[in-house]
Amino acid sequence: MSTLSVPPKTKTRTLTQSNRITAYLFLLPNVIGFLVFTLFPILAAFGLCFVKWDFANPMEFVGAKNFLKLFRDDGFQVSFWNTLYFTIVSVPLTIASALGLAMLLYQKVKGMKFFRTVYFFPYFSSMVAVAVVWNMLYHPTMGPINHVLRLIGVQHPPDWMTSVVWVMPAIILMSVWKQVGYYMVIYLAGLQAIPEQLYEAAIIDGVNPWQKFRYITLPMLSPSTFFVSVLLVINSFKVFDQIIIMSDGVPGRAMYVLVYYIYYQAFQLFKFGYASAIAMVMFLVVLVVTIIQFKFEDKWVNYHSM
Repeated sequence: MSTLSVPPKTKTRTLTQSNRITAYLFLLPNVIGFLVFTLFPILAAFGLCFVKWDFANPMEFVGAKNFLKLFRDDGFQVSFWNTLYFTIVSVPLTIASALGLAMLLYQKVKGMKFFRTVYFFPYFSSMVAVAVVWNMLYHPTMGPINHVLRLIGVQHPPDWMTSVVWVMPAIILMSVWKQVGYYMVIYLAGLQAIPEQLYEAAIIDGVNPWQKFRYITLPMLSPSTFFVSVLLVINSFKVFDQIIIMSDGVPGRAMYVLVYYIYYQAFQLFKFGYASAIAMVMFLVVLVVTIIQFKFEDKWVNYHSM
């Protein structure tokens, strides 16, 4: 009896189909997770923008009324300006702190790896634990921050977490401390990519340290700065965890930010349609700011390397 041999092309085709099916099976859990936990909630939030719904009663289509209500809502306006205030202050402060730490920890001195780990440690620490610790640091009578202020002559240091004036700067300071280690690592990677020949040539030309930093380090780090600034702006508009943990009970609306106000409208007042409208507006604001950042990228970001 003669055996039938499978043509090589058929074997290759079968193997290719098998590999494709295997690849799809590996991708399937991630695709399902994306559809269920990302795409569907986004589409549902977009649909909820145009309805009035409190989860207990049937949905009522209201058109653009949820968006028009934003212009008359003082709470939304306060939340928007507080979020803008947080962004304008925290983003430059984090960039400057991360760059300064990276410059210090880039020095070739024994023990620098230990200090790099120490400064990066807060980033992956639990926000709840960090917020509790900082709440104790900010305690008006027993907190070490106010104790130091009294030692240097401040007779009446602020009650940080209950003061309408000081609660936002306190949150910003904690947020910068929490995230600066991550962006420090990005700047360290950027510093390592700068060719040493540039600094050697600068030394031969007799430039001082400030000129090296101004005309070599900063331009060569501009891609890192651009990347960091985009991430920071996006994350600053999403600030929520430290707000809800640290400043619960602050008088007035001093700690209203956009995500907190979305949470307040949706899960305390059960206005899911209006909360979705606020979320869409926040998304559009972040999108426009990010597009503007990319629009001006070519004017100051230097991607040329030696």
